[in-house]
Amino acid sequence: MSQKALSQVLRQLPKLRDPNVLIGSASADDAGVYRLTSGRALVQTVDFFTPIVDDPYCYGQIAAANAISDIYAMGGRPLTALNIMGVPTDLVPNAVITQILRGGVAKAKEAGCAIIGGHTIRNPEPIYGLAVTGIVSPKRMLTNSRARAGDLLVLTKPLGTGIATTGIKRGLTSPALMKKAITLMCQLNIVGAELAELGLIRAAVDVTGFGLLGHLTSMCRASGGGAEILATKVPMISREVLALIAQHCVPGGTRQNLATANEIVEWNDTPEPLRLLLADAQTSGGLLLCVSAKRLRQVERVLKGHAAIVGKVVRSSKPRIWITK
Repeated sequence: MSQKALSQVLRQLPKLRDPNVLIGSASADDAGVYRLTSGRALVQTVDFFTPIVDDPYCYGQIAAANAISDIYAMGGRPLTALNIMGVPTDLVPNAVITQILRGGVAKAKEAGCAIIGGHTIRNPEPIYGLAVTGIVSPKRMLTNSRARAGDLLVLTKPLGTGIATTGIKRGLTSPALMKKAITLMCQLNIVGAELAELGLIRAAVDVTGFGLLGHLTSMCRASGGGAEILATKVPMISREVLALIAQHCVPGGTRQNLATANEIVEWNDTPEPLRLLLADAQTSGGLLLCVSAKRLRQVERVLKGHAAIVGKVVRSSKPRIWITK
């Protein structure tokens, strides 16, 4: 489902009236937040997808990291998770299923998250993911609605994994890029929780299926502003991504994201390959952080050089993104 279609569906749902629901579906945030006490709230999310790599253990790790990332994007810490799995049992042997689940358990353990059960169904193609419950302080939680004009936009992982994994499926991605993409997708976004707990940031979003521009658009809508992206500052996983784009190795989700982005983005002669990179549908991508200039040095110390300043939040009467050189 496209971002626009999803937004239309969510608008038709009844509005929640529970005062303890701090974050629901209205803001298109990464997870829901429910207040338990004045100092503690639950963070809940669910995510799953079909295999994007051939190795079942790596697939399990990536799917788990991707789901857990929603908790970190809200500034929370994951506590427990439930497996969600669908498999064509006549095609996928038990040994492969075991490896997928082992990968998920290993990544959840790294995050300090206990997988305590789950549910499996028969499905025409494999799917795997997690329903994750975490904990956060309502006073420290992150949301996409708190971006303010002047905030710097900091991206914690390079873009291009959607294009790289499409290349893997087609046998076009080099072994070096495949290894790098898998390593990045397996990487936990724990810095979201660390920065929130230190009170260094107030707004964030994780960059996944709707791409950098799609998730930034949601942030602009929720915060009531616009953004500028410095195209040449946006990191890509490898220059090989451009070669894959030249071979028309672009996932359908990325092209769909680009079509949606065209409605609100001022491209200013940005070349097509760079447009596709900015719209690329990521799996287990990085966090897009809003950082005030006065807190930048402190944030950079926590990030330890693993991030790039890619733009800033600007005043705008309607959601708009300007791409500049």
